[in-house]
Amino acid sequence: MRRVLVTGVTGFAGSHLVDYMLERGDCEIFGILRWRSRTENIEHFTDRVTLVECDLRDATSTHDTLAKVKPDWIFHLAAQSFVPTSWIAPTESLTTNVLAQVHIFEAVRRLGLPCRIQLACSSEEYGMVFPNEVPIKETNPLRPLSPYAVSKVAQDLLGYQYWMSWKVDSVRTRGFNHEGPRRGPVFVASDFAKQIADIEKGRKPPVLSVGNLDAKRDFTDVRDMVRAYWLALEQCEPGEVYNICSGRAWVIRDVLDVLLGLSKTKIEVKQDPARLRPSDVPILLGDNTKFVKATGWQPTIPFEQTLKDMLEYWRAR
Repeated sequence: MRRVLVTGVTGFAGSHLVDYMLERGDCEIFGILRWRSRTENIEHFTDRVTLVECDLRDATSTHDTLAKVKPDWIFHLAAQSFVPTSWIAPTESLTTNVLAQVHIFEAVRRLGLPCRIQLACSSEEYGMVFPNEVPIKETNPLRPLSPYAVSKVAQDLLGYQYWMSWKVDSVRTRGFNHEGPRRGPVFVASDFAKQIADIEKGRKPPVLSVGNLDAKRDFTDVRDMVRAYWLALEQCEPGEVYNICSGRAWVIRDVLDVLLGLSKTKIEVKQDPARLRPSDVPILLGDNTKFVKATGWQPTIPFEQTLKDMLEYWRAR
């Protein structure tokens, strides 16, 4: 039984990754959480996973946890992952995301652990992408447009540096947007779905607030994304970077139209200036050729089904 450690186990992708591994049934799963972590995403599997309290921003806590668990694989999903928050609190985003990863790397290096690490990097690293640069390959310039994106560039390049310097074995995955049930309401598609569910239940007036509807994003279902994370450690090369994406860009306005089409309630759409970002990435459309060639992975869940499942999740809550 492979010993697998998931950081950010209580989060969106972390909880879905554990669901996938439990279905496989071929690994012993450990999950890191903090004393104040919200646990609603993991209540259905807490009896089948070993949960360990650890603050990755603390080097001693991280070292002691890895010494105790001795994982064969680490999926590093813990992060401050909401882009707008990174403008409000840039220092927190940078210190949380960068220091946590350095502490993991240093613990692995000093303990001499022969483990593989998957780094959940981000398409936000590409930032300002020009029309002649899509679909985006891994060789595209990194022009980050938010403090969050800068923190992810740092995580990404630290993965390369620690492999080259110390042979700390990590695979860098640049995941493009992924959605599905349990997605936090601060993220665009989930925010729309929650607003619709609230309007249907009479919890708010029939007005849906939106930000920039012209941006284009490459969406993948989270259940396909976590399967890709597994394949990254199973089949990809250490120190390398791989885009994980569907290869199709959705205009945010079209995402909203699909969700509105799933509701019988008459809803007015209104732009809220507070939802507009200081700088927004106009298009993120990825090229997954390198990852598909290495693993054979393909997304299997249509995004329309993802949106339907997400709306049903919020209706049920």
